[in-house]
Amino acid sequence: MKTEFMVALTQLAAEKHLPKEVVLSAIESALVSAYRKEAFTLNHDIVAKINPSNGEVKVFIRKTVVESVDDPIREIAIADAQKYDRNAQIGEVINIESTPPNAGRIAAQTARQVILQRLHEAEHHAIFEEFTNKEDEIVTGTVQRVTPEQIYIDLGKTEAVLPSNEQVHNERYRSGQRLKLYILEVVRTTRGPQIVVSRAHRNLLRRLFELEVPEIYGGIVQLKSVAREAGHRSKVAVAAKQEGVDPVGCCVGLRGIRIQNIVNELNGEKIDVIAWSDDPAVFIANALSPAQVSSVTLNEAEKTALVTVPDKQLSLAIGKEGQNARLAAKLTSWRIDIRSVSAAAEAEKAKRVKPSAVVVEEAAPEAEEQAPELVAVGEALMPEPTVELEPITEEEELEEVGAAATDELELVLASEATTAQTAGSAQIRFAEDILPGRAAKAKDKKSAREAEVKVAKGKPKKARPRREEYLDEDELV
Repeated sequence: MKTEFMVALTQLAAEKHLPKEVVLSAIESALVSAYRKEAFTLNHDIVAKINPSNGEVKVFIRKTVVESVDDPIREIAIADAQKYDRNAQIGEVINIESTPPNAGRIAAQTARQVILQRLHEAEHHAIFEEFTNKEDEIVTGTVQRVTPEQIYIDLGKTEAVLPSNEQVHNERYRSGQRLKLYILEVVRTTRGPQIVVSRAHRNLLRRLFELEVPEIYGGIVQLKSVAREAGHRSKVAVAAKQEGVDPVGCCVGLRGIRIQNIVNELNGEKIDVIAWSDDPAVFIANALSPAQVSSVTLNEAEKTALVTVPDKQLSLAIGKEGQNARLAAKLTSWRIDIRSVSAAAEAEKAKRVKPSAVVVEEAAPEAEEQAPELVAVGEALMPEPTVELEPITEEEELEEVGAAATDELELVLASEATTAQTAGSAQIRFAEDILPGRAAKAKDKKSAREAEVKVAKGKPKKARPRREEYLDEDELV
């Protein structure tokens, strides 16, 4: 009996990956449920004990020692308690053995179901405790099945879930494929613990470096910062804690063997390993590699950096669709603005021109104070306001027309007219005022035509010569 019980207990513990003590406790709980339905009432407080040496089962009723009994199911008088235990005292709980002679078929089925349930609960609890301690770590799993929503990964003891938002979109997963995964979180559910893993998290890259580079795992080289765009490109900043150690060389390895293993695990993702620096300007310049940087200007208040690069290096510094600059900003936690050397020169030129214009504007009031005569000259050169003319009566208009008929017109120079106009001694005269009116002109023209017609009528008409008068005598003959 002893040998068979121990063999069965050991085999069950091995199958469920549980300690023997946990399996034994589950069996005892199952026996309590079975015996309560068979031989005891629901109010009885009973426990079952299994002797691991021989597998013998004993059932006990637990009662509290009291002076006067009110509830005989849960309480026992002190005189009766001392029959089972001579040292019993009031307030203590004693165990009274009440093992049934045998268990029926229903009790056996109940015990079996309860044992399986308790084992499942114990197994789930053990898995939850194990993987809770492995959060933020890396594990190896096998793709079990692929669905549009998520991928199920077999981790051996349990099953993990790889959601679509934690997948690398340019990777193709297939059943049976082995992957290294980052444990994102472990959640307790009614069906047991649910383990969520990731392939796109940046800490996956950190854990892969710890696996491949012994100096990082040992603490000689430290990973300061990681920036990653899963499936495309990543940047890693490393620093050495010991003098004489090349952090970048340790990560790359001999002939690039270490970094190549990480790249192969990530399906060809490009990885840039750069040296970390305490100086933000140097760190930002290193983060923009492989592009060369001419200068870095920092703004500590806004935590922004203005980086100047050669014209030929501008596209390399920005990267495809801004990827290099974006990763550098994530790696350094600084906002980076990139410009070329020619753009920087134009900006400096614009700054030089702008202050000179400001100086001229500010000097204008001082010039007015120092040279008031210039202001006076300028005012003199300004056009004078328009003079409103008084209307001319018909009598004045006839007098002016008569003066024009006598051809005694006075020519007024522009300078004299301006002087007279300024002085106000003369009145402005227009062309209509000086020349004769249209009616007089039309009358003179009509009389001139009539005279010409009379002269033409008085003159005799000349006879038109005949053609023969113009011919020579020789031609006539």
